Amino acid sequence: MENKFLEAMKFRHATKEFDSTKKISDEDFDTVLEYGILSPSSFGFEPWKFLVVQNENLRTKLKEFSWGAQGTLPTASHFMIILARKEKGMKYDSTYIKHMMNDVKQFPADVQEIYSGFYEKFQKEDFKILENSRAMFDWSTKQTYIALANMMTGAAYMGIDSCPIEGFDADLTKTFLRDELDIDTQEYGAAVMVCFGYRKDAPKHEKVRQDINTVTSWYK
Repeated sequence: MENKFLEAMKFRHATKEFDSTKKISDEDFDTVLEYGILSPSSFGFEPWKFLVVQNENLRTKLKEFSWGAQGTLPTASHFMIILARKEKGMKYDSTYIKHMMNDVKQFPADVQEIYSGFYEKFQKEDFKILENSRAMFDWSTKQTYIALANMMTGAAYMGIDSCPIEGFDADLTKTFLRDELDIDTQEYGAAVMVCFGYRKDAPKHEKVRQDINTVTSWYK
């Protein structure tokens, strides 16, 4: 039986320049976003926010400090900045966590108390991510990459190309988020960028990876 998912994985590659004449339909991009929204996260607290930057003036400003997006910002159908929540939102006793348990998950009060206790222990003792704010942000960022991968792979399954981008100045991006997009940078930080569209040219080289036996160890 043909493995269509595996074929999508082989199709996906980091597209550095897109065909600017081809645009992803609203319906298809909503599906890509749904792949991200449905992604798993630690304790199910979804520490991400997806900013889709379509405005040309904003993209031009981003291009000034996003060295990894020089070919994609002008040509991508859709360009996204994925934000990760910082300690202000992700600490066990934060307003956001209480909102997630009460309003989104709709846990009963007794379940919230138990769940919150596990979450507090996890942060304080198991992963010790309350020791500094950077540790908390890095933990949130790791989770956004799950959503990133699901959106990119799901897009590939639909025949849509993508490219993840870490080539940007973090400090200037923070200023851009605050001044241009009115993002609370005490609450959020930029985790990664990603663009979507349709490839301008076919890949010049076949995809190569280490083999299964090199990267896998079995303990039976």
